[in-house]
Amino acid sequence: MQYAAYKPEVASNGFAVIENIYSEDERLQIINVIEGTDTSGDTFRKSENLFAIRQFVKEIPQALPLIFNEKLRQVISQVFGEDYFIVKSIYFDKPGGSNWFVAYHQDLTVSVDKKTDVDGYGPWTVKQNQFAVQPPLHILENIFTLRLHLDDTDINNGALKVVPGSHAKGIYRPETIDWQTETEAICNVPAGGLMIMKPLLLHSSGRTTNNNNRRVIHIEFSNHPLATPLQWAEKMIY
Repeated sequence: MQYAAYKPEVASNGFAVIENIYSEDERLQIINVIEGTDTSGDTFRKSENLFAIRQFVKEIPQALPLIFNEKLRQVISQVFGEDYFIVKSIYFDKPGGSNWFVAYHQDLTVSVDKKTDVDGYGPWTVKQNQFAVQPPLHILENIFTLRLHLDDTDINNGALKVVPGSHAKGIYRPETIDWQTETEAICNVPAGGLMIMKPLLLHSSGRTTNNNNRRVIHIEFSNHPLATPLQWAEKMIY
């Protein structure tokens, strides 16, 4: 399969959608592994409107060989290269009755192993004992995100809305979006498909209106080190 054709699309628009990364059997195997996991730990967040697993690949390592099948490995190597590693992973389950939405934003923080003063890094946050910090722009520009969809996703159950090309404009405050010049795209992704996204791409997600789940595995990759002594908190070779 030739996935290199998506490389200029990601570079220009900041995102791309690729269908049929997982067969129906592979998709169900991944779901079964997730559903069979003990969810009592600190990295699991459960509520009426959301179920999330932070540090997903560390919490459920048995899912890795299922997720990184031959097609996904080809996507990564052909679009980005061979030297990337995982730096962050989250699993989201947005239930069918969910009524929450996420306004337009960029993903501006990375997960690190400790909090320490380093030039160019800040501000800092902590979520569930995990340190996060905004790094220098070149670190953010290097990251790419894969969003693996376990359910059919469209505008009715929270498909991402994005501003094409916004990833190339540095830190872009959503309150400054000029809709006279910018456009909006809706990223429909079928079950078993993949969305590639640059974290600086402005994106948002609406409420669910069709009672269908939206289960997504979100994995971020980089091939850059952080400034000493900081380390990627979730660095993993896949």
